[in-house]
Amino acid sequence: MKPTARLLAIGLTSLFLSHAPSAIAENPLIISTASPSGVYHVVGRALCRAIDMPCRAQPSEGSSANLKALRQGELMFALAQSDLHQYATLGTEGFRNDGPNEALRSVFSLHSEPFTLVVRRNAGIRDFEDLQQHSVNIGNPGSGQRGTMLRLMDARGWTRTNFRSIHNLPADQQSMELCHGNIDAMVYTVGHPNASVAKAIRLCDAEIIDVQGDTIDLLVAAYPYFTRASIPGGLYGDNQRAVRTFGVKGTLVTTADTDPELVYRLVSSVFENFMRFKAAHPALGQLTHRAMIQEGLSAPLHEGALRYYREQGWIGAEGTMVERNENRRFAARALVAGG
Repeated sequence: MKPTARLLAIGLTSLFLSHAPSAIAENPLIISTASPSGVYHVVGRALCRAIDMPCRAQPSEGSSANLKALRQGELMFALAQSDLHQYATLGTEGFRNDGPNEALRSVFSLHSEPFTLVVRRNAGIRDFEDLQQHSVNIGNPGSGQRGTMLRLMDARGWTRTNFRSIHNLPADQQSMELCHGNIDAMVYTVGHPNASVAKAIRLCDAEIIDVQGDTIDLLVAAYPYFTRASIPGGLYGDNQRAVRTFGVKGTLVTTADTDPELVYRLVSSVFENFMRFKAAHPALGQLTHRAMIQEGLSAPLHEGALRYYREQGWIGAEGTMVERNENRRFAARALVAGG
């Protein structure tokens, strides 16, 4: 190499190295979550703590909004409910006008999210059917809770006329509206315990009630992203009974354009610090690697995530799951890592 060319190369390398850290600091990894009061935001922060690079959990309007922003290239990573995850993948329901998102990629699934119906005790609502002719908050446009409620209404054959009024409040506002008597009930598809639900029960004399019946049976049978779910008794106080309902999974998604090395780095960071990650919220406590890479995922796995799962022997070359004693594996890692 000629002296002039060598000096130019050294100068460009020095310029790149001197500006790279500041560029990373100015452009941290963004993980789009949902309401600041929900479990998604807690999970987003836990994901950011797991990876050793600048990272920020960013509140958003929710699952639907996240999936649309991913498609438009505005995001790299986002959290979304498994039902909306499938709608976006296939181009159905609220994503019908957009068509199938062939670039959407799964990273892993997360906690179960029971469909939670919270009502004022004096509203006369004892089951899901009683919601008719009452004032109900179904969630803000773009939120996962709204998408699930609209699917449930459609399956039941209900329209807005079946209610006294429909409200579009975000999750961080609905509890106080319940307290003020402006709504009789609120729905929330969320992991538990949840601060918004706790506030409604503590301050508004509210309770969580079962969501069961023939309509729910048909939904669970027809759609693989819906599962039976329950909310343990005593989670929100001694007089809170166990609740039976249905639910979805939270999922972490990205697009095919996202750098495989970045996806690999995020995935490996989570699983190499798995016990610490699960300790971030009680809703994460029952996670297993098998469930996270198999359940609730409609889009193909991103190549960066798939590379890590194959290295661990969890997925074979043909793409099928490999049986492992995961508890022993993670326990051994926890001992080596000091917890």
